[in-house]
Amino acid sequence: MKYSGWPDTGELVVGKVDEIEDFGVFVDLEEYEDKRGLVHVSEVASGWIKNVRDHVNTGQTVVCKVLDVDEGSQQIDLSIKDVNEHQHSDKIQDWKNEQKADKWMSLAFGEDMGDEQYTHVANELLAEFGSIYDGFEQAAIHGPEALDDTDLADEDVERLVETARENVSVPYVTVTGYVDLRNPGKDGVDGIKEALKAAEGNGDIPDEVELDVTYVGAPEYRVRVKAPNYKTAESQLEESVRRAEVVMEGISGTADFHRERHTDDE
Repeated sequence: MKYSGWPDTGELVVGKVDEIEDFGVFVDLEEYEDKRGLVHVSEVASGWIKNVRDHVNTGQTVVCKVLDVDEGSQQIDLSIKDVNEHQHSDKIQDWKNEQKADKWMSLAFGEDMGDEQYTHVANELLAEFGSIYDGFEQAAIHGPEALDDTDLADEDVERLVETARENVSVPYVTVTGYVDLRNPGKDGVDGIKEALKAAEGNGDIPDEVELDVTYVGAPEYRVRVKAPNYKTAESQLEESVRRAEVVMEGISGTADFHRERHTDDE
């Protein structure tokens, strides 16, 4: 995705060195359509520069700080020296992430998705998460509920989540479900306690998995699982609920699983 507007003063941008002159370097901006900036020789590197080509090469990818933007004269002044190593590394990674996200958009909606649809989905993700990549990452981690506050159609959400879970590598995922435990018998409380212990795994949970069951409000309990990947998290959630179901069935109680938390007026 390339932006059609102009960068802001102070913004860090990714560019490719197009021309090198004695007075400076012309850089094509990778994130903006048809935008080119100039890095004056004094902004290429700190100290006195004898030969600009000792510091940059044609075709090199650089990170620049935007010093000034003059839309009237179509001029963008840039600096390479004002970008430290840490900023350079972070910006390049962000740029690569957005390139990945652009490919994921094509996977989710097809190569022939219209500009209007792309813009709508992209703007919703940008507004909610700050970047398209972060939107996909949150969709992979938290599923459809991560997109609850966006103005996206259910079909679009489904496509985003499916694509995210197939393509995004995240350090962990968290899934959440709810189970209603009811036991009308005289030993109802004790039976529910046993069901909760079973849901928690009785200490027999894989080391890489975190599982906790918390009380929400009678008869509802929240089951949250944190795991290295979505498949494992979902599997552990299902097993947790099934263990509770087995206990409740044995004492003529019920365990009803649902994804969304019940509200007071339900």
